[in-house]
Amino acid sequence: MASEDQPSASGDEILLTFTHHGNRVSLFFGKDATLSDLSEKIAEDLQIPPSNQKFLITPKPGLEKPPFKDPTLPLADLLSRKIILMGNTTAEINSLNASIAAASAPRRPGPIKAATPARNRDWNKVQEEAQYTFHTLRPLPYLPNPDRSLKFLERLRDDAGIKAAMRTHKFSVPLLTEMDPAMHTTHESRTLGLNRNQGEVIELRLRTDAYDGYRDYKTIRKTLCHELAHNVWGPHDRNFWDLCKQIEKEVDRDDWKSGGRSVGNEEFYEPSEEDVYDHGGWTGGEFVLGGGSSSNTVIDSAGGSVSAGNLSRREILARAAEERVKRTKRAEDESRDAGGNGAS
Repeated sequence: MASEDQPSASGDEILLTFTHHGNRVSLFFGKDATLSDLSEKIAEDLQIPPSNQKFLITPKPGLEKPPFKDPTLPLADLLSRKIILMGNTTAEINSLNASIAAASAPRRPGPIKAATPARNRDWNKVQEEAQYTFHTLRPLPYLPNPDRSLKFLERLRDDAGIKAAMRTHKFSVPLLTEMDPAMHTTHESRTLGLNRNQGEVIELRLRTDAYDGYRDYKTIRKTLCHELAHNVWGPHDRNFWDLCKQIEKEVDRDDWKSGGRSVGNEEFYEPSEEDVYDHGGWTGGEFVLGGGSSSNTVIDSAGGSVSAGNLSRREILARAAEERVKRTKRAEDESRDAGGNGAS
């Protein structure tokens, strides 16, 4: 199991060390042990069933999960490689499912408290904010500093722009939780957000891959806008993208705490260079950074790629937008030609 001091193997054993949830774990095996033996021991010692196990092994073979392509791969061949185990224990899965069930359960109305009169209080707005919100916030308790993650989730819930968008679109989300970075990371992509069952649960990647910090707030907030759009539209079609961009604009506009709108309702928020982010591509309801065979390639939302080179983020996004316009026009022309050819 995990140890601060590196244990040593005997002549008839090998010691395999890997990383799980940011912690180093060392396990002893016989010299002839295979990848299947590793999976079985992890299930027994760490209580992570094979169905929850994923191994990121670098260099090759890369991402492996049971049933393995080569279950007889000797562990001795992996001793010099970096191994990351991605997977939650049975207890962690049960805890998450219990939180989802509790957050989704019908709520019994509590005792009615006498309201304190307030001259300028918009009580209709107060009631809507209580109804259209994230009803439960849940950090991952097994990651470092869950209290910081909770504060981050609270900041998102209480963001003036997010609250306004939730009321406008009548979004009521039972559970907002953080995503384990290791569970949705490969060589090619990093998932930043997930939406389960059209808004039953929204997961956001708050932390950096090494668990040692938190990602930029506005990037995560934009991810949340994307996932909220999935409450209405599943596929990434025109309906989805129109709603996604509408929510993003509404959040920026109504974020008066950060200067989105002045007292006179005059919009003056102008994104600076630091406010523009390389989004990469959205795949299957997930926000993916990177992609392609090179770290200098950006995959845009329509699936095309733009070479980053020495361009700034703003220039990369502009080029990606140009590529999307070209593809859209090409698709429209092809559709028009097909319709003309089929007409009698």
